[in-house]
Amino acid sequence: MSTEVINVAEIFGENVFNDTVMQERLPKKVYKNLRKTIEEGKDLDLETADVIAHEMKEWAIEKGATHYTHWFLPLTGVTAEKHDSFVSAPLPSGKVLMSFSGKELIKGEPDASSFPSGGLRATFEARGYTAWDCTSPAFVRQDAGGATLCIPTAFCSYTGEALDQKTPLLRSMEAINKEALRLLRLFGNTTSKKVTPSVGAEQEYFLVDAEKFEQRKDLIYTGRTLFGAMPPKGQELDDHYFGTIRQRIASFMRDVNIQLWKVGVTAKTQHNEVAPAQHELAPIYSEANIAVDQNQLTMQTLKRVACQHGMKCLLHEKPFAGVNGSGKHNNWSITTDDGINLLEPGKTPHENTQFLLVLACILKAVNVHADLLRESAADPGNDHRLGANEAPPAIISIFLGEQLEDVVEQLISTGEATHSLKGGKLETGVSTLPDLFKDATDRNRTSPFAFTGNKFEFRMVGSRDSIANPNIVLNTIVAEAFADACDILEKADDFDLAVHDLIKEYLTDNQRIIFNGNGYSDEWVAEAERRGLPNIKSMVEAIPAITTDKSIKLFERFSVFTKAELESRAEIQYEAYAKAINIEARTMIDMASKQFLPAFIKYTKTLADTVLAVKEAGVDAAVQTEALKEVSALMAETKAALDVLVKVTDEAAAKEEGEVQANFYHSDVVPAMEALRAPVDKLEMIVDKEAWPMPSYGDLIFEV
Repeated sequence: MSTEVINVAEIFGENVFNDTVMQERLPKKVYKNLRKTIEEGKDLDLETADVIAHEMKEWAIEKGATHYTHWFLPLTGVTAEKHDSFVSAPLPSGKVLMSFSGKELIKGEPDASSFPSGGLRATFEARGYTAWDCTSPAFVRQDAGGATLCIPTAFCSYTGEALDQKTPLLRSMEAINKEALRLLRLFGNTTSKKVTPSVGAEQEYFLVDAEKFEQRKDLIYTGRTLFGAMPPKGQELDDHYFGTIRQRIASFMRDVNIQLWKVGVTAKTQHNEVAPAQHELAPIYSEANIAVDQNQLTMQTLKRVACQHGMKCLLHEKPFAGVNGSGKHNNWSITTDDGINLLEPGKTPHENTQFLLVLACILKAVNVHADLLRESAADPGNDHRLGANEAPPAIISIFLGEQLEDVVEQLISTGEATHSLKGGKLETGVSTLPDLFKDATDRNRTSPFAFTGNKFEFRMVGSRDSIANPNIVLNTIVAEAFADACDILEKADDFDLAVHDLIKEYLTDNQRIIFNGNGYSDEWVAEAERRGLPNIKSMVEAIPAITTDKSIKLFERFSVFTKAELESRAEIQYEAYAKAINIEARTMIDMASKQFLPAFIKYTKTLADTVLAVKEAGVDAAVQTEALKEVSALMAETKAALDVLVKVTDEAAAKEEGEVQANFYHSDVVPAMEALRAPVDKLEMIVDKEAWPMPSYGDLIFEV
């Protein structure tokens, strides 16, 4: 147990080349030029870049850095980095200088052929570029490899197409900034100069003992358990959620916090989640671009620190069947550079016309592009969560709460909102406790897109996913709604009347997307169908949303994606799904063939020997015989299911790559995997624990 006193204020951001460091180390003119680049998007000349690079290098070396890397987000879902040392060519004396130029800072050249491109680049077309994103600060990461200067960058092909998550995110942020400023100007705001989407991503994860992890090929290869029967106790008692954090976990969390604080991540909240061995870490809000980078850092840090504590961090959306999976709530808001939150309703939202227009635009955006928003959270792991009464339904809807829903209903029915529901006092009934202020609106944990006071919380995002894609979609669809509204209002003779009519029109046309009830109920599924809302249950069903005429028109209008970039991303998604399921299927085949069937054969021999021995002793062996028959029958079922899985997996591999193959994996391979798992999980409840070839669920989630 560490007794070291940590002063968070002193260590926070100490390894970040942030504004404070830049002001201290850069010449005033250079600092001013860099700020213009960050705030206004001005080009950075090479001379200025050279000065910045020199100071950044000197600062990093003081932190112990020997290498630098352009740190970027390719379409793999994880970060990429190539490390170069600061060492230059030796001098005649044999000594070396530590050098880092502006050119090296601004641009790198990784091999683009080895990253997913969805056909944008041929294999032989290898050139790709990384470009410094100065809006996200550089930082020094300290780990077992020493200290490395990490420079956040965008990644594009030789011909300019975006091959990463950052480039379209930055484009989407520019789009919503432009259109939100148009809207603010209509309301007489002439002081705000920039509007930025802010994001806070709640990160859920599981921790398991490293030794037990390494005995499970399914966890090693796929990140989730492909076999496993539930232990007698799961999460039924609700005793893990917000429970006392165990000492081993607390020590891990402490080290995670320290590491994150040093690189400027505002790790704020930590607690036990619903499922045993499940936990959550949540930061304070950051600008969307920075939030995306920091969430990637958070996931890396969780994994790295877990290893240091003899554990493994599982970020898969559903590592264990039968207990809650892990998601990542994406808290999204839009704020100005002078501190105005466009999603702040105020005390009397019915009188806040600007807020009501923003709200109406968001309702329109989500209603029109529900399929696209659903796709932004699509991955193979999320197929196990969404709609499973532990996470939001696969149907997109918006929860507004009683107060705002009442205001909306007033506007739709009468054309005028005259009041807002108020909160009140919640009496505790205990004289020594203060009465609590009661909010005007309750929360709804079953909603995929919920208004929570002054932000929207998109709850579909998978725990291991980058939050870039959901925020690209959110920024762009809202930018479109703002633009459409401004196109109308800028031409209006009577602004007050026009905005009043437009709010009513948008609310009326898009009210089907509002749902405040239980998203887990069968009644809601039926009601959603009556309303015409899409119910997209799987990743392969979601992918086509990327390339509809509607989506292409949307993204090209705001220069976020070209048609070619969208088509490439759809192709990558199909390939990613097919590869993920193929790995899972072949892992199951490997485990069943090499671990389970040999263990069952050995166990049946033990049972058969027991039956013979009992009979020779002249005692009734009915119980032993029955056990042998049951195990043998399930073993035969296992072998038959294994043969089917081998057959369909081979068939899948021979299919045309892309949509055809992905759909076959979904329709044929996934059911065959489930059919193999069923008898094996039954056998786990029968076979002697000593004969079972790997740690059980109970071992994994309760022995951490």
